[in-house]
Amino acid sequence: QVQLVESGGGLVQAGGSLRLSCAASGRTFSRYVVGWFRQAPGKEREFVAAISQSGTSTYYANSGKGRFTISRDNAKNTVYLQMNSLKPEDTAVYYCAADLRFEATAGAYDYWGQGTQVTVSS
Repeated sequence: QVQLVESGGGLVQAGGSLRLSCAASGRTFSRYVVGWFRQAPGKEREFVAAISQSGTSTYYANSGKGRFTISRDNAKNTVYLQMNSLKPEDTAVYYCAADLRFEATAGAYDYWGQGTQVTVSS
């Protein structure tokens, strides 16, 4: 019952920054944990970051720790992923996903957006 739409992807040079947005529909958005995942060509979808319902608790994969920041604005039904110091290996389609409980596994999330492409050139 939650629809998610990602935006903000694009082409950047290594060392640059992007802020991805995940806009959600529905009245119960604040009840959902939201995670970001990414999938590069030929690779499995991997966890990037997640944020609790209130936004007070966050979790990051080692790949983005220290460079990525997840946040949310429940009044706007939006979750953000700020990505700094981007590397070519960050190139992937980035997806946001929602679930009622915290998970770092893609298969545990019930709702997914369509993805937004992030390409980092060297």
